[in-house]
Amino acid sequence: MSLTEREKTVFLNIKKWEDQLYDYEPNDFQLVYDKYLEKTFSLLPEEIQNKFFTVLDQWLFHLHAIIQGSQLQMDAKERILAAGRVFLPEIETIDDLKSLNIDQLQYIAEQQISRHRLYSLAQGGISGTGEVLLLGSDIPAMAVINLRVIQLIAMTYGVEINNPFEMMTSLKIFHAATSPRRMQKSGWEQLLRELNEHEDYYFYQGQEEITDISWMEQPLTHMLKAFLILLLRKKSMRGVPILSMAIGAGANYQLTRKVTDFAHNYYQWRYLLSKEENLYEY
Repeated sequence: MSLTEREKTVFLNIKKWEDQLYDYEPNDFQLVYDKYLEKTFSLLPEEIQNKFFTVLDQWLFHLHAIIQGSQLQMDAKERILAAGRVFLPEIETIDDLKSLNIDQLQYIAEQQISRHRLYSLAQGGISGTGEVLLLGSDIPAMAVINLRVIQLIAMTYGVEINNPFEMMTSLKIFHAATSPRRMQKSGWEQLLRELNEHEDYYFYQGQEEITDISWMEQPLTHMLKAFLILLLRKKSMRGVPILSMAIGAGANYQLTRKVTDFAHNYYQWRYLLSKEENLYEY
C-alpha cells in the first residue's frame, strides 16, 4: 500500500526532524563534560556501577507497569477510544485506531501532548516554590508524566503497551528522549533498527539495559535546577517566588516537549511503516 500525499508530507516532516538530530554537533564544553562524567563514575567499583544502573532500570520498569495498570491510565485509554469514535463509530479496541487517517490520529495525539505539557508546566511551577517536599518529588513526578504520555501516544496510534516488545520500546523512547541532544541520534537509530530486526512486535530480543552513564546528565540537570530554585526562592514578589517558579516551570515544560516530540515522531513512523515498508523511497 502506497502512502497518500498527506502521509508523504508527514513523513517528510519526520525526516526534517531526524536530520536535525543527525546534524547536531556537540560543543567543546559538552565533550569535556562527557569525559568528566564518565571519569567520575569510573572511580566507583564496576560492581557498584552495575548495581546502581540495575536498580535504576528496575525502578523504571516498575513505574512503567504501575502507570500502565492504573485506573487513571485506563480512563485515559477510554477517552482516546471515545475520541476515535467521533471519526469512526465502529472503533472498539486500540488496534482499531489504525483505521483512522494520519490527520485524525495527530489531532487525538496532540490533545494528549498539550495536556501533559501543561501538567509538566504546573509541576515545575509547584516545585519552583522551593518547598523541600515538593522539590524532592519533582524527578519522580516528571518520570510519571513523561512515561504516561509516551504510553498514551502509543495507544493513539493503535499500539497497546502490554507486551515485552512494546514495554521495552516505550522505555527506550523515554531513555532516548531524555538523553542529551547529542545522544538522541543513536537512540533513534536503535529504535528503528529494532523495528526492522523483529518479525513480530511481541517478544523483545534486544538489549534490556535502559540507563547508562551518558543518561545521568538528565538527573544531574534536575539537581542543578533544584539548586537554582533553592538559591532564588527567597527573591519573591509579594511573597511569591516568581523567578524560581519560572525556572522550574520552564525546565519541566521543555523536557516534556522534547519527550513528546520524540515519541510522536516515532509512533507516526510506526503508523506509516505499517502502510509502506520502504519508507525511505519517499
